[in-house]
Amino acid sequence: MSIQPQDVQQAVQAVIDPGTGQGLLELAQIGNVQISGADVSFDLEMGYPAQSQHPALRQALVAALRALPGVGNVSVQIATKVGAHAAQHGLPLLPQIKNIIAVASGKGGVGKSTTAANLALALAAEGAQVGVLDADIYGPSQPIMLGVHGRPESRDGKSMEPMMGHGLQVISIGFLVSADQAMVWRGPMATQALDQLLRQTNWRELDYLIVDMPPGTGDIQLSLSQRVPLSGAVIVTTPQDIALADARKGVAMFEKVGVPILGLVENMAVHVCSNCGHVEHIFGADGGRRYAADKGIDYLGALPLALSIREQADAGTPTVVAEPDGDVAATYRHMARQMAATLARRARDQSGKLPTITLSRDT
Repeated sequence: MSIQPQDVQQAVQAVIDPGTGQGLLELAQIGNVQISGADVSFDLEMGYPAQSQHPALRQALVAALRALPGVGNVSVQIATKVGAHAAQHGLPLLPQIKNIIAVASGKGGVGKSTTAANLALALAAEGAQVGVLDADIYGPSQPIMLGVHGRPESRDGKSMEPMMGHGLQVISIGFLVSADQAMVWRGPMATQALDQLLRQTNWRELDYLIVDMPPGTGDIQLSLSQRVPLSGAVIVTTPQDIALADARKGVAMFEKVGVPILGLVENMAVHVCSNCGHVEHIFGADGGRRYAADKGIDYLGALPLALSIREQADAGTPTVVAEPDGDVAATYRHMARQMAATLARRARDQSGKLPTITLSRDT
């Protein structure tokens, strides 16, 4: 009995996506199916970046196809194609940026900027084109964390070229002012500066722009959430009650402006003594996990309170690039894949696909 394209489709559908636990074709598309005698080849286009999972996924696909009667050689080409997803209140997406994701916290000191940098690097490591907007006007930290120095180039006197750090496109007010200059600006001035950083930067074909939000839920944060077309937000907290109380406010703010929460990161969840190996939950245990479960938010995972994470960020080489094969980097990459998969399930942006309608009246 000859092999039919629908047989290939059904076999692929039966394979479980390790990133979602669902059928593979939930967030992927099969195409270019070629059948020549016993030989089968096809392309698989993943809707979210998961490059580290491709070898295992390819093996699973080959095994599934070879289980079909009459199938011999199987060739699978796996690629990533990230789609643009709708923003809040129908805000139009920005040119060259498919998705803007805010990384936010209700309060400072929970490791939000470190998490934002590592999530951006993890998405890039998984095969996406990624940029970072440092939205903390009063305390920009991404230039230090990503090891980027200098001033952005302007080719026309009106716009800026993004700086580059570890393969990421980066822009920050920190590139435009001296390191010891205090930004004594009121909220409207800071909001306008951020709007210019976002819209006057010549971003180049980004799948994701990660916005390192300022801490808190004040005027600047609210204005950004209303004016920037966000595809989603990630909340960073520590397990302690005081941090969770502020994280709840951050979630409420995004809910009010129609920005979906893509997940919660529980930072500094546990400390392991480097001398004796003693495990201690300095900020409490599983507070973020419980809150995420109660709220119905995806729990992306927990990160340790580790000296290496701080040292690597201060040195301009965050953990994902400093120790790409380490356990902490693996956690960041897992979080990035889960976040991207959650976004991939959401409604696609259709603004560029609507027909032009012209109304006229004959007189």
